Amino acid sequence: MFTDRSLTGDLPAVRAAYAPETLVLNCDRDFETLDPAVAEELLLVTDSLDQISYDGAWLPTTAPEVLQEYIGNDLTIGMPGDGGVAWTRQTVPPCVFVKPRLETSPDDFVSFLVAEALVEVSLDEPEHFLGFFGEQYPEFVAATEDHLDANARYQLAAAVYTAYLGLQTRAEFGDWADDYPDLYAAWDDAGERLQPRLEDLPSEIAQGQTEFAAAAELACSGVKHGLDLPAPFAALDTEAYLEYGADYAVQWAETTFEKME
Repeated sequence: MFTDRSLTGDLPAVRAAYAPETLVLNCDRDFETLDPAVAEELLLVTDSLDQISYDGAWLPTTAPEVLQEYIGNDLTIGMPGDGGVAWTRQTVPPCVFVKPRLETSPDDFVSFLVAEALVEVSLDEPEHFLGFFGEQYPEFVAATEDHLDANARYQLAAAVYTAYLGLQTRAEFGDWADDYPDLYAAWDDAGERLQPRLEDLPSEIAQGQTEFAAAAELACSGVKHGLDLPAPFAALDTEAYLEYGADYAVQWAETTFEKME
């Protein structure tokens, strides 16, 4: 199920600089929740597992099933929306997983996703937005529940947390031109491809062509590239968000949806 991934180009240097103990593994199949047999296979390549535990009181009764399962007894690595690369510090040493869904993706893009995961491992931030919001998650839900269904709220919370991580990772990526030029080029190229999509978001939302949560997912992914974001998402690209974290995210949600009423 899990095999060591050969790192080429700039990746060995990035791992050495940011997360030297981290394993980078190829996976035989896509996964999120690991059944006991697969978890045992993970123990064959790591020293130990220490599963994350969250307080069930953080979840309102309207939380989607995927979140209910996340705080259950099964080991969960990655969640819907995380894409083809996931990482965890629930193992010793930490692991980055490259899933089969990326087999047809360009090599440079996959290498950047692996590098991004290595940087995120080094940040000592939670693996999931539930750990970021913590006991404030019900407040975030309350601010959005009159406008979004459970799945859209999940998508928005994930996007908001992506922006928070992006504020931190882009500070690293922006300095990579000299030390890791190929990865810098992949980061820059991904940003250039995303920018035109962001410019059309306000009109797409107004015309009902793009749902708010989907627009947020696009916009918040632009934070790590330092792109110009449309309102109301530009308010998440601030030092205040980096300083106040979940408090700021809840206030942003309250303000944003009050203006929509």
